[in-house]
Amino acid sequence: MRLTIIGSSGSFPGPASPASCYLVEADGFRLLLDLGNGALGILQRHVDIYGIDAVYLSHLHPDHCSDLCSYWVARTYSEGGPKPRIPVYGPPGVAQRMADAYGLDPDPGMTETFDFHELAPGSLAIGPFTAHLNRVNHPVDAFGIRLEHQGTSLTYSGDTGACDELVGLAAGTDLFLCEASFHDNRDNPKDMHLTGSEAGDHARRAAARRLVLTHLVPWNDVETTLAEARSTFHGPIDIARSGAVFEVGGAALETV
Repeated sequence: MRLTIIGSSGSFPGPASPASCYLVEADGFRLLLDLGNGALGILQRHVDIYGIDAVYLSHLHPDHCSDLCSYWVARTYSEGGPKPRIPVYGPPGVAQRMADAYGLDPDPGMTETFDFHELAPGSLAIGPFTAHLNRVNHPVDAFGIRLEHQGTSLTYSGDTGACDELVGLAAGTDLFLCEASFHDNRDNPKDMHLTGSEAGDHARRAAARRLVLTHLVPWNDVETTLAEARSTFHGPIDIARSGAVFEVGGAALETV
């Protein structure tokens, strides 16, 4: 698997990155994990946006799904006519939520452009990937996902507070893409996001092989988040920076 960080900024786009969006590729199949505000523009630096095969939305907060509206425009009104319908996986109510976001009548809403599938805990096939899903700890319906392909695995937390279910999803994973929105020793809202040290602790408990910290809120100091994570996880740790590429395969992992 190949992971490209399109956007890693938490809650809203930052000066160096759009909001959450991650491109995962294998066997020529291109899957987007989230499509937050500002992501569609940066995505065009890396791939033909009409070459995306599926979209997964971890939850329906705007910083994880709002650019699906722009993508709907791009696919519906492209030069030469509408592009083929592609699957979009999201929490229950995703089709209605996205129709509302663009002010569309829910029938047909965006369903002529996107084939919506509602998420539930369990497993399913998405292209060449086996995807394992479970709910995580966030104020709205939100899912973590583990993607497996040819003996390798990548786990993405989405947005979550402390969550045993996430540890289970990430057990032994090759690459753990985990949110780390908050700093320690602050009056952080409960059951919403992780700090760097909590992200590291989840990775330690899961015995993840590599931790990549994401959903980094623009007003927080990245080096502080990294230091917090290193206090609880002693394996390789990276910061998810827009444009970074990770190869996930066999015994080797590298940042390109």
